[in-house]
Amino acid sequence: MPSTTKTVMYIGGHGKIGLLSTPKLVSAGHTVRSLVRKKEYFDELRELGAQPVLGDITSLTQTDWEKLFDGVDVVVWGAGNGGRGGAELTTAVDRDGALTVIDALEALAASDRAVPKLVMISYIGATQNSPSLEGNSWDAYVSAKKTVDARLNISSLDYLILGPSALTEEPAGGLKVVPDEASGAKDTHTSRELVADVVTEVVSRDSFPESPLAFIDGSDSVASI
Repeated sequence: MPSTTKTVMYIGGHGKIGLLSTPKLVSAGHTVRSLVRKKEYFDELRELGAQPVLGDITSLTQTDWEKLFDGVDVVVWGAGNGGRGGAELTTAVDRDGALTVIDALEALAASDRAVPKLVMISYIGATQNSPSLEGNSWDAYVSAKKTVDARLNISSLDYLILGPSALTEEPAGGLKVVPDEASGAKDTHTSRELVADVVTEVVSRDSFPESPLAFIDGSDSVASI
C-alpha cells in the first residue's frame, strides 16, 4: 500500500491495460485522471473510479501536456496504436506523442516546477529490436518504441520503463523478472492484468526499481520487484 496517496495521469486510459489498472490504482488509494480521446468512454471510466480527461495525443502540444500535468505525481504512458491504424498513425501516437510528453516533463524540470514521475509501458527488449525496414505499420511501432525508450534512457527524469512480453488475456498470477533482451520474448507471455498489477505496485512506491523492468508470467509476487 502507498505511504501517501498519489494523483496519477494515465495516458491511454481506455486501453485494455488502462481499464485493468484504473480500479487497482483507485483501490490502492490513488486519484486517477484518465486521458482518452472520446467522450463516449467517460461513463465507463467514472464507473471504474477515474476522472476522465479528454485529449488527442496526436494534437496535444508540449504546452498542453505541461498544463495537464499540473498537480500530477505520476504519469503512466499506456497509450499505443501498435501498428493497428497504419504506420503514420502509429508514428504520431507511439513516437511523436510520447516524445512530446517527455519534452513536457523536461520543460517542467527546467523551469523548476514540480515534475511527475513517468512509467512508460513498452515491451521487452524494445531498445535492441530493430524494424525490418519493410515499411509496414509494425515496423513503425518497433521504431517508435526504440526511439522513445532510448530517449528516456538519456534523460534525467525519474522514470521506469516496463518491458512485458507478448500480452495475453489470462488472469494475473505471479511474475518473473527477466533480462531486458529482445530474445527473451521468444515463447514467453505476460498477462495484461499482471502489467496492471505491476503498474499499481510501482506507482504506489516512493521510488522506482531499476529501469528497464522486464517481466513475464511466473511464480514470484509482484511485491518482490
